[in-house]
Amino acid sequence: MSKPYSEQDLSDLFDEDLIWRRRELSDMKAVVKAADTAAKPVMLGAIITMIYAHWEGYVRLCANRYFEYLSIRKQPYTALERQIYVNAFLSRLDALHRSRASVEARCKIVNDILDGTDGTFRYVNPSLIDTKSNLNTDVIKEICLICALDQSYFESNRIFLDQIVLRRRNAIAHGQQEFIKEDEIDGLVSDILSLMQHFRTLLENKVYLKEYAA
Repeated sequence: MSKPYSEQDLSDLFDEDLIWRRRELSDMKAVVKAADTAAKPVMLGAIITMIYAHWEGYVRLCANRYFEYLSIRKQPYTALERQIYVNAFLSRLDALHRSRASVEARCKIVNDILDGTDGTFRYVNPSLIDTKSNLNTDVIKEICLICALDQSYFESNRIFLDQIVLRRRNAIAHGQQEFIKEDEIDGLVSDILSLMQHFRTLLENKVYLKEYAA
């Protein structure tokens, strides 16, 4: 797969990934509708898990590709919005907290933060784009924070994402029975694609409008 050297490259990569996900969800809807009475409940459960999988997969891909686009530019932190510099220390701070580090180690990271603004952005730690295998509203808002994106659209869709999709997907994943009506499927697919598209659009706007700049 090519790298996002330009704004158009990034947009094309977003497109390529979304196209096959749309196609797979469309094919799955057709399978559900064609299934016989005995198989239909199983297929309805399967499409819920697939809807979630594409939501998680697309968010992860878009966020990682966005930071890849920025890293290719090798710009100094001083030329970029503050969150990108903050990101450079989040994983280290987390590790420091978990290790109960010495005073010396804590002093070092504080000095690195104070002295490091002249550095160059080269990559984002993959652990920061963490969907936690449970990409609910709180988790997508954390990823939005890492990317410095507006979170309001996802908050306004909390009930859909957390209750209608995530709660049912988690129940199915843990072997529990979950009743899903066939006439829900078109709406579920349409709404999850809208969330995916919105996340992609937020990132594209940052790139085309150069909102990532200081």
